[in-house]
Parts: sequence; structure tokens; C-alpha cells
Amino acid sequence: LFQGALLLFFTFFITYDEPSAQAEDANLVASQLAGIFPLFQDIQVMLVVGLGLLLTFLPRYGLSVLTHNFLLLNFSTQWALVLQGLLHRFHHGRLHLDLRNLLTAEFAAVTVLISVGAVLGRTSPCQLLVVATCEVPVYLASEWAIVTCLGVLDVGGTITIHVFSCYFGLGVSKALFGAARRPVHPKETTTPHSDLLSLVGTLILWVFWPSFVAVLCQPGDAQHRAILNTFLAMSASAVTTVVASSLLERDSKLSPGHLQNGSLAGGVAIGAVADMAVPPVAALALGSLSAVACVLGFKFLTPLLARKLALQDQCGIHNLHGLPGILGGAASAVAILVASEDTSGSRFSQVSPVGGDTNEGAWRWWGDRGAGGQALCQAVGLAVAVGGSLLAGLLTGAALRLPCLARPPERLCFDDSLYFKIQDQAESPGPGGTAEEGALALKERV
Repeated sequence: LFQGALLLFFTFFITYDEPSAQAEDANLVASQLAGIFPLFQDIQVMLVVGLGLLLTFLPRYGLSVLTHNFLLLNFSTQWALVLQGLLHRFHHGRLHLDLRNLLTAEFAAVTVLISVGAVLGRTSPCQLLVVATCEVPVYLASEWAIVTCLGVLDVGGTITIHVFSCYFGLGVSKALFGAARRPVHPKETTTPHSDLLSLVGTLILWVFWPSFVAVLCQPGDAQHRAILNTFLAMSASAVTTVVASSLLERDSKLSPGHLQNGSLAGGVAIGAVADMAVPPVAALALGSLSAVACVLGFKFLTPLLARKLALQDQCGIHNLHGLPGILGGAASAVAILVASEDTSGSRFSQVSPVGGDTNEGAWRWWGDRGAGGQALCQAVGLAVAVGGSLLAGLLTGAALRLPCLARPPERLCFDDSLYFKIQDQAESPGPGGTAEEGALALKERV
């Protein structure tokens, strides 16, 4: 139904920008496309391959993770294109589509892909699609309030994407699963093979992450700084993760989970300050601190939240996106306060927010209120992202408890056989209730 309605909507309302009539304008468009398309390709690899493989740490849920990630990315992007077009790009009865608009729609989809990590393996595809349907408009409203109204500077989406999606997902998890503590499911245990696949996903994300942060920066100095700062932060987080994990684990052995997540924490934290004229040591320090926060979160905070609040966070999104995101948001306020007027002026006059267009509101607030006022805006934007996303997540999680959106049976959670025809099982059901599980899977699909 959604795809059919979307086809009709695109038929009557969606069109491309008209080609430029002047040769100079055409050359400018070609130059802009040559600059942005390679970064767009990098982001596609990140979201489809890197993020999908990162979530394959569950050994019997790999097919489901990759498929659901791919489905949600496309569903959420199309849904965001429609909403963004209606809100911002509706002219003379038509919606004009361009590559930059597609990028911002994919950023809305990223929030969904991150949020569902909190409930991975215990939710059905229908429930995940409902999460996407609810989260995308809430994200667009949150991004508008934070970037346009408050003038928050967040070119890499630290606050508007990572913090928002983390607490939205935690809100969904808390409302969906309630206050009952759930024991560890026997199919949750990782294997060397699943950990290896997940680590490959981490490496892919690590390589392409600077493109994600820098793609919407103004070409030139701002984009150059964003790439350099992101690389330094992620390099520091990778080294720090190895050190911190070896210090915290027995016999100084490394935890695969720490490596899979802590190595990326620097990329999450640096987004809010990536194109600021901060010294290289600041990017290194922020990357190291974010990695320490991520590793400590996995080691101590996640078990504490599960024990005290019965909060389920299947993929540890609070450790990878929440804690580093808050750290990055706080760092942006500090960077603004300590930046000299000359340096900050050249930086803030060129910023492009994650929403797309040049953030004139941020420049106005900076000029009218000074560094203290802009730093306050960063703090308020961080609070809005946390509070608004948590409330919206709780409401969405409550909606997922409707009887028509029944969760998978507990015994079939974290298992591909619920949604996929596994060839070995189809040919020889074997002992141990496999046939019964197949019948339950068929019933669930119906």
C-alpha cells in the first residue's frame, strides 16, 4: 500500500530540477555534482554494507539484519523525500528533487537504522516499519527546531542524528518491553564468525565516515577541516579502544564488542565540531574521550541500566551514539567559548547544517548574542534532542504493543528461520523442534 501510494505521489508531484539554460550555470552544476557524488557513494557503502555487517554479531540473525537494514533504509528515505518535499520544496504544484535533497532524506533514514538497534532481534518487520513511519517526521521536526529555530551548529549530525536516534530507540525499547527484566537469550551469544563479520562492518564504516561528516559542509576550507578532524578523531578512538579494552578485560585480551563500537565513537563525537577551526590535538582528545566513554559504557553502564531500569539495548546504541554524542555536543559549546572571534567568524559564516541549506540563523545568533549565547544554544539543542526523542520513542514503543503488531515468539527471536526459508532446514527438518519452529514461522508470516 505504501509503495503504491508513493508511486502515485511521485507520478503527480515529483520532478527533477529543470536543466540550466546557460553554459556557465551548467558547468557550475557539473562541478557541484563532481564534488558531492563521490561522497554520496561513500555514504551508500556505509549504510548498506558497513552498517548492515556491523549488526551481524548475532550468529543466527544475519540474513534478517541485512534485509531489515536494507528495507528500512529505502522505506525511510522515500518517506523522508515526500515529507521534506511537502515541507520545503513544494513549488507550483511540483516537488523538485536533487541529489542534496536525497542526501538529507538518507540522513533521516539513518536515525531509523540506529534506533532499531535497541530492539534488534525481538521485533517483527511490521513493527520496524511502524518505527520508521513515526520516527522520520519526528526527526524532521526535531532537526528544524534544533538547527533552524535554535541555530545549533551540527554539521556532522552529532546532536540531530546520533543523540536523537539513540534516545528515540531507547524510548521505544523501554515502552515496548516494559519493566520486566529479560534473561539472556541463548541465540544472543556471538560466535567468532559473527564477530568477524561485524568487525568487517566496523572497518568499512571507519574508512568512509569522513565522507558522512563532510558531505554537507561548504566546499573548501570547511570541508577540508571536517575531513581532517574526523580522521584524527577516529584514529584516536581506534587506538584508545584497543588500550581501554585490554585494560578492562581479563588477561589483557580484547573484546570484539569494544572494537566493533569504540573504534567508531570518535566519528560520532566529532560531528558537531568537525568544520570548526579547532587545533588537531582537540580532535585527537575528543576521539580518545569518546572511545573511553563507549568502552566504559559497555563494561559498566549497560549492565547497570539493565539491572536498575530493565532497559534493553541490544546493540549498545547508548554507548556508541548516546554517550559520544552528548560528549560531542558539550565539546561544541566549549569550542565556541574558547574560539577567538576572528577564527569563529570565518567558520560560522560558512557552515551548512545537516538539514541542507546554509544556517543563517546560527550566524545571526552568534553575531547578536556572542559566544556565550551560541554555546547556550548548543546546550539547549542537546537537551531538546534528548528530551524530545525520548518522549517520542516512548509513545512509538507504546504503539508497537498493539495486538495487531504482535512481537515474534520468544523462542524464535534472533533467528532467521522466522522470516527466511533456510535451505538446510527446508530439506531436512531434523530433531529438536525445527518443524515446530517452521510452523510457527509460517503462522507469523500469515
